[in-house]
Amino acid sequence: MIEIEQKTGSAAFLAAVNDFSQASSREELTITQIPAPAKLAKEAIAFAADVSSEHIHDNSDHGTGRLVLLYEPTPNPQWGGNFRIIAFAKSPLETHIGADEAISEVAWAWLMEALHNRGAEFSHEAGTTTRIISSGFGSLSGQSDHAELEMRSSWSPIGSLTAHLEAWQDLICMMSGHPLLPQEVTPLHNRGRR
Repeated sequence: MIEIEQKTGSAAFLAAVNDFSQASSREELTITQIPAPAKLAKEAIAFAADVSSEHIHDNSDHGTGRLVLLYEPTPNPQWGGNFRIIAFAKSPLETHIGADEAISEVAWAWLMEALHNRGAEFSHEAGTTTRIISSGFGSLSGQSDHAELEMRSSWSPIGSLTAHLEAWQDLICMMSGHPLLPQEVTPLHNRGRR
């Protein structure tokens, strides 16, 4: 379960927050509630997730993400409803994978797979994926090339929100090299980066 501190708000928003509080959290992640952006909607709640230190296999950066739930009492035509989820996920990649243009489409497919696997219903989905390959020069020339994959996405949730928070966690884990397994299945070993 995810700890949520949200005591005030409209009945519809507090019901959505209660849905979020029923979500299970993946053991690979540390999830915290963070301040929500103030000007995007009438009401909002936000979370951060980071791959926890015991699931990092080397000294490199690790997967991270942010999720914001927005609520407007009057349906927003661009959203197709009252609620909108904005999600961000980022993870390091092996440089040769980051150089492959297809990884952007793969990342979007991971999001769709995560939502469908959790039974999350949605509409008006949108997003971008960005591949970043960094090379060091000058005093940083000894640094090896490294790559990152970032995804910014949004969608309008339909029905219960529990599955959406769980699917976002699955996306971060998939991007960070952790297997997507049914909740009742435990991996035999942790998967390290090669």
